[in-house]
Amino acid sequence: MGQGHSDEHVAHNVSTEQLSHELALRFAKKCFTPLEITHFKDVFRSLADEQDGVHYWKEETLCRFLVIPDALGPGPLIYQMATYLGAFPFPSLAPSILTIEALLKVVVIMTERYGTVLKRGRADRNKLLFRSLAVFDRRMSSVYEKPPQEIIDAVREGKSEKVDTSDAVLEEARSQAAGEEPKSALGFAIDKPSNDEEEDEDDDELALAALDSLDAIEVFKYDQRADTKIHHAQIPVDNFCRLIMLLLVIAPLDSQESLSRHAERLTPVRLERLKQVADSILWSFTPEKNAGIFYQSFNKIIPASLPHMFDGLNPLFEHFLFSKNIDLSKRRRSSTSQAVTSPTVPQVPDTLLEPLLPREGDILNLDILCQLSFFIKGSNLFRRLRPLYLGADAGFSLGSIEQKVFNWRAPSILLVFGTRLSSTPEGTRERSFADTLPTKRFTDGASGNNSNGRVVFGAYIDVPWKHTYKEAIGGSEMLLFQLSPLHEVFRASTISRDYLTFTKTGVGFGCPPPRAKPVSGLSSHTALGPVSLMLDSSLEFGVFTHDSTGGGSFHPSQTRNGDWQDRFEIESLEIWGCGGDEEAERQRAAWAFEEREAEARRNLKLGKDREADRALLEMAGLVGNHNASGGSMG
Repeated sequence: MGQGHSDEHVAHNVSTEQLSHELALRFAKKCFTPLEITHFKDVFRSLADEQDGVHYWKEETLCRFLVIPDALGPGPLIYQMATYLGAFPFPSLAPSILTIEALLKVVVIMTERYGTVLKRGRADRNKLLFRSLAVFDRRMSSVYEKPPQEIIDAVREGKSEKVDTSDAVLEEARSQAAGEEPKSALGFAIDKPSNDEEEDEDDDELALAALDSLDAIEVFKYDQRADTKIHHAQIPVDNFCRLIMLLLVIAPLDSQESLSRHAERLTPVRLERLKQVADSILWSFTPEKNAGIFYQSFNKIIPASLPHMFDGLNPLFEHFLFSKNIDLSKRRRSSTSQAVTSPTVPQVPDTLLEPLLPREGDILNLDILCQLSFFIKGSNLFRRLRPLYLGADAGFSLGSIEQKVFNWRAPSILLVFGTRLSSTPEGTRERSFADTLPTKRFTDGASGNNSNGRVVFGAYIDVPWKHTYKEAIGGSEMLLFQLSPLHEVFRASTISRDYLTFTKTGVGFGCPPPRAKPVSGLSSHTALGPVSLMLDSSLEFGVFTHDSTGGGSFHPSQTRNGDWQDRFEIESLEIWGCGGDEEAERQRAAWAFEEREAEARRNLKLGKDREADRALLEMAGLVGNHNASGGSMG
């Protein structure tokens, strides 16, 4: 017991630098294999600069090693993140010099390998990433207290000792009396010292876990007293836009795949498309109201609509664990020890990889694919999508969807692109469509930077498609989403299970199945769910509805308040299958079986009593209109 008290006393008296060193050693031992550490050391030493005996990496070195594309301009931002994370778990030490220990901690956090050491640490690192990206401006926070003019005048007259106010306000008054920018408004680092006496609600669980593993919680709490509150910080919109564009580019990156392969695709056209996608994502954080992204919205939107946005950082920073200078595929021979075969380091294949997307559609291209990977795991998308139905090729009809999609026995993704209709229907077709819907009670949805009324909606379907005569289909993994002009994901609810309906009246997501027969006294309008997407029977028009009261098959927005409804004319419609060769082979086998059955029916030979033979075949379900009760889908 006495020994435990002594150890605790020693831990509380060591410096933050010593504890940071100890944590780096523990990371190196527990989070990497000896082979990986060998590669990491070689990568660091081969590119490090040296000054006064200290070896470190410069910004240029880090960006050159990671092959950060200059066209996107995120290099300084990545370096800023690294110098913050290199100080982990002590924010007061940031920005840190990227020594070998600091860079090791950066790699551990970026690749999420900290779990073996930080048992209490959360699986995500979103909060830490926000801190590394954020800047601090006290004028943007409620804590900033502008000194009254009389206090400023008193300071100018040399009577500050007679002023009864806080030291912080007096310091601000001295700055303004001297004609300087207020000191409290000049900070650009989220962890610049501050003495805010607020509830300590932003303790970083990863940092707490790290210090707990070293029995140094008290040191951490002391460091936190000089730590600016996270809720007073923001990520500048321009910085965040550049980061989003980089994350889109690296989304399909493999651990040993050079980013240069993806950077080669950054043509002017591709850069413009990336900017459009990034704008849609930015607008989900409502930057029109603020000059930056605050933690409150960041913490809501990332888990709800962008849970995999930072996944591309993992393989990017795993490049540190593969040195080009070390070839361990050969035997090492030693005169003093027995020869041992060393593990083979996987190399990037020389052959061309399978394309990320077999072909582009009118809606789905590489950039939209990467946007989808921000909320659907990339392993289910990249090199796994197959075009099942493309309206431009197959024609816009429910029969075409049935023919092309129904035999796909795996998840699929529907995408629909269109233009908003005016509030007053124009033309016969629009009026006919409006007559099938309840009176529009809600305004149009937000437009973002898009002034042409273009919208893109979609759904992730976790079950095979089929006709829904009485009950809807779908499971808890179903997603309804909007990609443009704002990005948002609406997840499945269990209040209602009307996830997907496919009937002769159209395709509905979150809409109850239509009644078989009209009921006297009830509206004959198409029933729309609180949060729903409906495409009409001709696939000419669609409507997306958002009722903030919820209660339907999909949860309402967690980030946007209010109700809205977008009625639009469909310009493009696509359905893509999620699966590989096995799923495609099953679909081909199903098609072949149906073709054989159809051929057998065509070649049936009837006897002399043709009417009796036909009646017998109809009873067996081999010929005739035995499915007529479900309605024609052609």
